[in-house]
Amino acid sequence: MTELQSVLLKELDVNTPIEKLIAHSLDVALYQVSVQVQGVEYRVKKNSDAFISFRNPIDIQRAFRQFKCQSMVIRHQSAYDEMVGQPVRSQSNALEVPFGLNTLF
Repeated sequence: MTELQSVLLKELDVNTPIEKLIAHSLDVALYQVSVQVQGVEYRVKKNSDAFISFRNPIDIQRAFRQFKCQSMVIRHQSAYDEMVGQPVRSQSNALEVPFGLNTLF
């Protein structure tokens, strides 16, 4: 994950629209969240020492249900190229898959 500015969850304003909520897929069942607000992407922290993390997308939806999210995506960046010794790419190989507020919680 690239170095982004960070924001505490409690500092996010529920009345300010979140253009995009990004669930960064770090492992099989581990996600960290960033939000894009007014064109700027921020990693979301639960406190000054730790980034917020979740075990599944439904928990993310539950935690952000009070916010006005215009879109939600899961972003995965593969480490495959690095593992097999491929040269560094000039562009990211990140894949974004949309998921929405489905109220399954």
